Amino acid sequence: MWANAIAVVLSLVAFIGGLKVMRQGLEGLAEGRLAKWLQRLAQTPTRGILTGTVTTAVLQSSAAITAITVGLVAGRNLTFRNGLGIVLGSNVGSTLTPQILTLNLWSVVIPSLAVGILGFLTRKPTLRQPSQALVGFSCIFIALEALKVSLHPLTTSVWFRDALQLAGGHILIAILAGCAASALVQSSTATTIITMALASTHVIPTSGAIAIVLGANVGTCFTSVIAAIGESRQAQQVALAHVILNVFGVLAFVPVMGPFTSSMAHTSPDIAQQIANAHTVFNIVCTVLVWPFTRHFAHLIERLLPDELHA
Repeated sequence: MWANAIAVVLSLVAFIGGLKVMRQGLEGLAEGRLAKWLQRLAQTPTRGILTGTVTTAVLQSSAAITAITVGLVAGRNLTFRNGLGIVLGSNVGSTLTPQILTLNLWSVVIPSLAVGILGFLTRKPTLRQPSQALVGFSCIFIALEALKVSLHPLTTSVWFRDALQLAGGHILIAILAGCAASALVQSSTATTIITMALASTHVIPTSGAIAIVLGANVGTCFTSVIAAIGESRQAQQVALAHVILNVFGVLAFVPVMGPFTSSMAHTSPDIAQQIANAHTVFNIVCTVLVWPFTRHFAHLIERLLPDELHA
């Protein structure tokens, strides 16, 4: 039993490590131009939403994108309202990886790993970042499969099942657990993928898994809050908007969690796919509902946290 517990921990470390390696490789390909792209493309809230969606989908780190946005707003290189658009879009972009990982891509995982390793062995600087991204991508899939295999024997343990069912069987506890996990590992994507693996082995109920995923969206706000500490008031407004968007989005879904879970069951017979779909639908709905009222939402944030000149 202890061997399986250690295998689970190692699988989690490998998964989070693979995710980080892939992001570092993709960020390296941008060669420091990411902030300039965000500044240049997000000239209106709508363009900001599109920019935030695409960049987060590529880098798979809404926390990183929002932190960069906070820095741009703090440096007066981006207005609060345009930065708000990026934040809205980043939530949608973060749903890509969970959707990809529900696909059977083993036919490309091993070749990607081989190509990535060969790229490292050549020691050519131009191949470093793409090789790093390929190795990270492959490690994510391999670690996720190892996690599922390692979890299977643990599901027969009474204490393990009871502990997870306690968290997954109570919506509010599940939301808080997802929030804490996401804040701890600084990745709502990692929390979502791990939850999908647990639910697919029937360790936690689907409703609890979806609640954990919704809570993970709140936990990822921790990075933007930390990034805004000591910065300008507009930078703090971006962080506040990020928190309010996700917190109130989750609160809006709590009363309809039962019907929402049931509706997701109709989207796919696969539990992991249902959770990925719930994650996608939640973020798209929250963004689409706020999108027409972006300026009104920005005005609300400015009233809640006035600029220094108007405080």
